[in-house]
Amino acid sequence: MDSISNNLAGTDILLSRLQSDSAVKKAQSATDNGSNGQAGNVLDSFGNILKDQMSQINQLESEAGQAKQIYATGGDIDLHNVMIAGEKAELSLQLAMQVRNKMINAYQEITHMTV
Repeated sequence: MDSISNNLAGTDILLSRLQSDSAVKKAQSATDNGSNGQAGNVLDSFGNILKDQMSQINQLESEAGQAKQIYATGGDIDLHNVMIAGEKAELSLQLAMQVRNKMINAYQEITHMTV
């Protein structure tokens, strides 16, 4: 559970950093082009998608924890169902970590570009 909280915090920090950088660039482009629109909408929808995915990962982790607890207390659940729930949560977390790493690399590449 702690790793999910840490990943959520890291994703929120990255998202807020992207939004602040985007706000500065959007303000600059609005003065240059006279337009003010799509960049903010895309970033907001991307942020919502990230939050939804992280909440789904959190839910999978919670379900896996509940399955483990039920099995440990002698509840009516098969071991293979406990293992499947745990693996789903683990794979989802690994995928989220890889996506986060790719986002950070892309962000760093963009910030190092010269215009």
